[in-house]
Amino acid sequence: MASSPTQDNNGGAKRVAVVGAGVSGLAAAYKLSLRGLNVTIFEAEERAGGKLRSVSQNGLIWDEGANTMTETEGDVSYLLDNLRLREKQQFPISQNKRYIVRDGTPVLLPSNPFALIKSNILSTQSKIQMLLEPFFWKKNNDSKILETHESVGGFFRRHFGQEVVDYLIDPFVGGVNAGDPESLSMAHAFPELWNLEKRFGSIIVGAVRSKISAKKVDGGGMNASSKSKRRIRGSFSFFGGMQTLTDALCEEVGKDKLNLQTRVLELSCPCSQEPSLKNWSISYAPHFDKHLKEQSFDAVIMTAPLCDVKQMKITKRGKPFVLDFIPEVNYMPLSVVITSFKKENVKRPLEGFGVLVPSKEQQNGLKSLGTLFSSMMFPDRAPSDLYLYTTFIGGSRNQELAKASRDELKQIVTSDLRQLLGAEGEPTFVNHLYWSKAFPLYGHDYNSAIEAINKMEKNLPGFFYAGNHRGGLSVGKAISSGCKAADLVVSYLDSSLEDNLSRENCT
Repeated sequence: MASSPTQDNNGGAKRVAVVGAGVSGLAAAYKLSLRGLNVTIFEAEERAGGKLRSVSQNGLIWDEGANTMTETEGDVSYLLDNLRLREKQQFPISQNKRYIVRDGTPVLLPSNPFALIKSNILSTQSKIQMLLEPFFWKKNNDSKILETHESVGGFFRRHFGQEVVDYLIDPFVGGVNAGDPESLSMAHAFPELWNLEKRFGSIIVGAVRSKISAKKVDGGGMNASSKSKRRIRGSFSFFGGMQTLTDALCEEVGKDKLNLQTRVLELSCPCSQEPSLKNWSISYAPHFDKHLKEQSFDAVIMTAPLCDVKQMKITKRGKPFVLDFIPEVNYMPLSVVITSFKKENVKRPLEGFGVLVPSKEQQNGLKSLGTLFSSMMFPDRAPSDLYLYTTFIGGSRNQELAKASRDELKQIVTSDLRQLLGAEGEPTFVNHLYWSKAFPLYGHDYNSAIEAINKMEKNLPGFFYAGNHRGGLSVGKAISSGCKAADLVVSYLDSSLEDNLSRENCT
């Protein structure tokens, strides 16, 4: 009897290695395990979860990486249902109240086009340009569409003008991926909007039509049953923080499948036509063990950053598979500073999600990228007499400042919060975490990174890449990337089985 795609010739489950235990790797491992595959996860750090890291201390709960996510991806809906996380979802109070700093003062960001017209966040000239955008940018206006290397700043400048870039786009990209409008590639950072311009000319018209179309068609996901589930709009977290998600994935996959503090050093692909042989051999170094260990697998999902992949040794048919085609990827450094203040010492508290600081506001003495009002969003994250804040410093705007000492960062945060919220005195609590590689920069030459990933997948049978180096930086995009890689592994194993059966029938 022929084996199934998930079984080897001896009747055992086929083996898949997942390198990296961030949310992409864990999502991939979870989906593969549901298909009956034997999954082994290798993680160089001492904990799983990647940049989803939650801490509970002294009555405070905070996240040191991603603070919220959305349910725009079908795979997210599927995980929430299957992991029984719906009841653990936590939605921010007044999440539609978000602020942008203008002239040193927080201004409420309009939540709809009518509110934007009435607000004073933009000049009359910029408002008129936004209203006229659908008329100036009609479909097939190819003469005005520039090359694929166009920056985010250049794209929005063409459609809406410089002021919109300075006070809406700049703080948004700084808060979302620590980048800046001029360094980011529009085609890679915002591919959906880039494609809307190709299809409709006007991105306002494209956004409206896409929204109408989305209402007519249910979203997809890992399972057809999720299509009927209604997704809740807006950002959310979980009780206990974002790590609740990755903890649930670890529990379902099985902690015995996790090899923490284990660094993958070598991967070998014999590319054998013999179906009884595993396609990949992985050599790895467990923590505190000087001797390399080795295991064999039928397929590999790689989620490590490209800078780490480049350091690995890969052989194909006994010969080195040289990785010199992988480009140098720029990564954005970021410091996350957690502070708490007595409520009586914050003279101008704001209700809502948080405040973003445009680059131009540095001239008014503000050095942070923005601050989340953590205890305003989630009141259970701090005692009733305290406000809890999460402030971000660094990114492409101030790369060196991200590396500053804790004391210097504390002074910056204290100064910014004093100006923005009237926070007086010293914070009652300070915590600091530095991410040296918070986000890969989707820059103008990032297409070379995508091409390198595609080349590895094309030339290494059974090798698949997932993570935030391709497809998007959000938590939802990372989950979707891992799930897609898992689907590709199953398809690959299925096609391998069909090839083997075909050869057997010919003999």
